[in-house]
Amino acid sequence: MTAGTTRTTGTSDDDGFTEFAVAAWPRLVRTAQLLTGDFHEAEDLVQTTLAKVYARWRRVPRGEIDLYVRRALINNNLSRVRRKRVVHLLTPVLPESLRHTSAGHAEAVEQRTALLAALADLTVRQRAVMVLRYWEDLTELEIASVLNCSIGTVKTHARRGLAALRAHPGLVTVPDPTLPAPTGARR
Repeated sequence: MTAGTTRTTGTSDDDGFTEFAVAAWPRLVRTAQLLTGDFHEAEDLVQTTLAKVYARWRRVPRGEIDLYVRRALINNNLSRVRRKRVVHLLTPVLPESLRHTSAGHAEAVEQRTALLAALADLTVRQRAVMVLRYWEDLTELEIASVLNCSIGTVKTHARRGLAALRAHPGLVTVPDPTLPAPTGARR
């Protein structure tokens, strides 16, 4: 190689940010979609979060990258909601022309739509706790660290969020007549 020639390789001078972003993108978008209720808003939220993380990438401790990015994602979502820049419009049922004929697919779409509607009715913090606990499978301690609050606060949001989800009319299930009925109170 001569002095005037530059060497190009597949890696860039970003200390692994590109590789991290490419690998984490699908997971972050799924999490953000549960937080926002909309796929396009989720992509925007992840893109904004990754842009902010990139600016601080060299200062993020390598052992805490996932925690840092989750915290940034949650904080950016909280800021987005506080500013009320986006109006949520969740369609309870897909229009007939977009439905698939498969009954299994239709049921899955309706269940997902009901879940997203129920999540949308939670407070921002309750929703964040529900998503981090039951989608990201984080412990209460990890959630407290991401949300920068106490474990007691996480437990309170989880308890209230679960109660709201259980009582939500879109998620109430009808008992299956083929299953045995509960036997009643224990003595």
